[in-house]
Amino acid sequence: MDERQSSEEHFVDLGPFQVRTDLAREAHDMALENQEEAESGIPGVEMDETEENGIITSWIRIKDEQGSRELGKVPGLYLTLEVPALRSQDSKLQHRVAVHFAREFSRFLEKAGIGPDTSILVVGLGNWNVTADALGPFVVKHTMVTRHLFQLMPDRVESGYRPVAAISPGVLGITGMETSEIVFGIVEKTKPDAVIAVDALASRALSRVNTTIQVADSGIHPGSGVGNKRKAINRESLGIPVIAIGIPTVVDATTIAHDTVDFVLAHLQREIKQKKPTNPLDPLNRASVKELQSQEILPEDRQRMLGMVGGLDPEEKRQLIHEVLEPLGQNLIVTPKEVDSFIGDMGKLVADGLNVALHEAVTPENVSAHVN
Repeated sequence: MDERQSSEEHFVDLGPFQVRTDLAREAHDMALENQEEAESGIPGVEMDETEENGIITSWIRIKDEQGSRELGKVPGLYLTLEVPALRSQDSKLQHRVAVHFAREFSRFLEKAGIGPDTSILVVGLGNWNVTADALGPFVVKHTMVTRHLFQLMPDRVESGYRPVAAISPGVLGITGMETSEIVFGIVEKTKPDAVIAVDALASRALSRVNTTIQVADSGIHPGSGVGNKRKAINRESLGIPVIAIGIPTVVDATTIAHDTVDFVLAHLQREIKQKKPTNPLDPLNRASVKELQSQEILPEDRQRMLGMVGGLDPEEKRQLIHEVLEPLGQNLIVTPKEVDSFIGDMGKLVADGLNVALHEAVTPENVSAHVN
């Protein structure tokens, strides 16, 4: 679904990153886990992270080939918004995130050298027949398109707008054509100045599914997150800047099993620390994900509770689960049961953010008046 890219110009060794992830933020965390001195940072990588009103904003710049090898991503700029509370489907929070996304995406466009009058082609990647993969088509459905107005009635277009076209090209199994071939043909004919590609992603952590938005200027590899990598859509293949926007909607069974083991260990550790016996069904005594993730469990305690498996380090444990499930055909790609409403909510959120960021005349207050 998204990146894990390597082009002829940027060879990336993905050997250490067998777990499927499309998120640069996760790749950064994985690289830090492998660092003996995490405080020293990762060579060739700059990162800045802030938190405001429950929204964690991360800017990661991979500067050179060394940083590219460390993270398993091609050099470029990566913006990540993490909002754990998005799963609550709070409409006020969604509006706040849309406003924040529009502001940060405007900054991203400036850093990428895309000006306010640049013509844009929005490409909604994915299969509209598969809910978890329909994010791109849904965003296109709510994108404000204006290119035809500039061509047919330019004197009627007020200031504050730019030419924007949008397309949902489908997938290889529907069209019989590589998505990159379709996009290349459209770019060759319509000649936009830049492409914004929207796609669903794969994550290596349950906590980031349905809660994270990633923006990257390094292009996109449709299908790579689920092991079905297609031809790249990037600057090298199209000849113009390609900005990728994605939200993780799926994880594989290995990730679910691995995280479940960790949550069980953390729960047992929490129960051991309780001063008196507690009722696990008591709603006032239920731990949050954040609390369980913060539990410190010593290696000897892990081994005592789970035996030999507990003594493995996180990546060894993950690899063991993968080696068991993959030959059996049980390493399924899984999405939460709320995916229907989530795709609708997040597709509208991203589309609103795009419309506000791309058109100066569109604001968070009047965006609903510009689109259906």
